Amino acid sequence: MAKTVKPKMRADAGVISLKVTLKGVKPPVWRRLLMPGGATLRDLHRAILATMGWGGGHLHLFDIDGREYGDRRDTDDVADENRLTLNGLLRSGVARFGYVYDFGDNWQHAIVIEKTLPTSHAIPCPACVDGRRACPPDDCGGPWGYRDFLEVLADPAHPRHAEQREWVDEDFDPEALDVAAADASVAALFNRR
Repeated sequence: MAKTVKPKMRADAGVISLKVTLKGVKPPVWRRLLMPGGATLRDLHRAILATMGWGGGHLHLFDIDGREYGDRRDTDDVADENRLTLNGLLRSGVARFGYVYDFGDNWQHAIVIEKTLPTSHAIPCPACVDGRRACPPDDCGGPWGYRDFLEVLADPAHPRHAEQREWVDEDFDPEALDVAAADASVAALFNRR
């Protein structure tokens, strides 16, 4: 999944802009994150969960050039996600890589390193600065289950409509994303001022 290219950016960046896109969902669900260059893959995992609105009760891993990184306490045969920084990825020439959350639902993400910014960049980070659409709810069955879930919500006459509406927030709108709220979640998680 990972793609190695010669990046047109500094190999030791102060701030790195990444686009995280949820695969298998149409129209696309994505977030743009600003992360410190010294952030680890573990930090990135936590930021992704916060901006997507997922609870984090599932296993995850990163796939970088065929090597898997994750939490070694929970997942066998993975490299330690706490040891690789985003600047380390830049130095190795990685510009694209994968991330999987919830091995049962199999939420696959494509992550692209878009650009680097100087440390003096005005926006404190980690930060969510852009994105589109609400993230699917935790435990809805992956992309295939999410499609079914949306069909049920769209049809008030469907026999499972009331049950599904009760299961998810009453105001759930798959087209809506409050970027400020997503950023506030990241800020709270990382004690960003």
